[in-house]
Amino acid sequence: MFALSEKSKKRRDGVNSRLIEINDLALTISHIDFGIPRDGGIRTAERQNVLFKNGKSKADGFVNESYHQTGDALDFYAFVAGRASWQEDHLTVVAAAHLQAASILGYGLEWGGFWKSNKLINGIPYGWDAAHLQLAAP
Repeated sequence: MFALSEKSKKRRDGVNSRLIEINDLALTISHIDFGIPRDGGIRTAERQNVLFKNGKSKADGFVNESYHQTGDALDFYAFVAGRASWQEDHLTVVAAAHLQAASILGYGLEWGGFWKSNKLINGIPYGWDAAHLQLAAP
């Protein structure tokens, strides 16, 4: 079983308790270790706007708020061979563990890997934010 580092745990401060519960259970399910990157948890409007201006988000933080601003989103990276991995195949395994955990707990969860984009991997359409999870709107 995997465990989050203290740094990754700290990055979840302020995140919705349901999402933390999903994240904790996913650690016991996933076949690939993972962590929470800088800016992976809660964000201020100002920080969200910086990420938007740098092309890292589609929400500007002011007119269009991110789920990160309300604590209803969590980003992750895979941890493979002793280092962070952003490869889609690794992220997909970690996301699947989160989706399974959410299902077990009875919570709705959305994965950014399902979001429409023009990105193709081996000819298969792939979402534009494979490292992103957010609670489903009620």
